[in-house]
Amino acid sequence: MPTADPGEAMELTVLPAGDRALLLVPAGHGGLPGLVDLLYAADLPSVQDIQPAAETVLVTLTDGANVLDVRAQLRRLVLQGAPAGATRGTGAVDEVTVPVRYDGDDLDDVARLLELTVAEVIAAHTGRTWRCRFIGFTAGFGYLESDGTDLRVPRRSQSRTSVPPGAVALADTYSAVYPRNSPGGWQLIGTTDVRMWDLGRPQPALLRPGTRVRFVEEGRA
Repeated sequence: MPTADPGEAMELTVLPAGDRALLLVPAGHGGLPGLVDLLYAADLPSVQDIQPAAETVLVTLTDGANVLDVRAQLRRLVLQGAPAGATRGTGAVDEVTVPVRYDGDDLDDVARLLELTVAEVIAAHTGRTWRCRFIGFTAGFGYLESDGTDLRVPRRSQSRTSVPPGAVALADTYSAVYPRNSPGGWQLIGTTDVRMWDLGRPQPALLRPGTRVRFVEEGRA
């Protein structure tokens, strides 16, 4: 997953989204992670919420915020880049480790599609750091990206009516862990006991945009 250096300026389009939100569109897919890092690090007082998607970021403003002022602040922020050593202002989790049993129903099919052995698929999935690009589909469902496209597989031709929570999956260039029982068309390669969504936690969603994820084969360090 190529990313822009948060310390470098990037091209940015800022569009109105209602009366108290702005839609940020960086030039190029690779610029989005750097933009998200900039926004978290800046922790602008007039910004209430940051919601990344596949190609854009929706920035919701606080009540009474001056949209034109915030728009100018965002442009200056992108031009200046993040200061060295900047950290996130939101307290987002830096990295989550997810132990996986690679026993998914589609694992053999994934290996065949990729022209790899099952062991090579597992090694590729565990041998990189994934990053939560955005949350979608259902609460707690994080779309995880990593460098490279060597694990690109299509969605299943026919979706399952029920995928259990904890199912670890691949589709396109993304990986994900299903947070709850739901329909799904991703290729299932394993299972985990880690709960992606838990209403008993202060923050129910384990993953947030920017969270880094390391998958490890269960039973191995």
